[in-house]
Amino acid sequence: MTVDDPLAPHAHEPNPLPPSPDAGLVLHLPDGAARCISPAELRSLDSVTVPRCYIVSTGHGTSGPFSFTGVRLRDFVELNWPGAWTQVEVVSGDGFGTRASRAELTVPTTRPVLLAHTRDRRPLTRADGLVRLIVPGEIDDALRQVKWVAHVRILAA
Repeated sequence: MTVDDPLAPHAHEPNPLPPSPDAGLVLHLPDGAARCISPAELRSLDSVTVPRCYIVSTGHGTSGPFSFTGVRLRDFVELNWPGAWTQVEVVSGDGFGTRASRAELTVPTTRPVLLAHTRDRRPLTRADGLVRLIVPGEIDDALRQVKWVAHVRILAA
């Protein structure tokens, strides 16, 4: 499966092993530039902690609650692309992903969408996802949570 359409159907089979040994994520900017962001670099950015989050896996149950700490996805985008943008895609190493609109991410909330690097005060391990997209409001299907984040694409109009 290619990462061209992160909303393409995805087999919801358990992923017991990371899809790639590479721990970094690639940030893709609207101007075509790309750069690798390490988990350590992500942890060095301003982070927030959101309690009472769940890991939801379609067909594989729900676990939690957990407290996740990470960078607000909106803050990450705006730090790396101060210009106009409309959407951001977050895609795992196995090609599964989601999109979020600027309007959705800029609504004031105490439970923001996170690029999480820590769960319950412990850094995520590679098996845990190392960097995970956590959508605190998602409690039914795993349609928006992304484990093993490998790509973040900022899209402009």
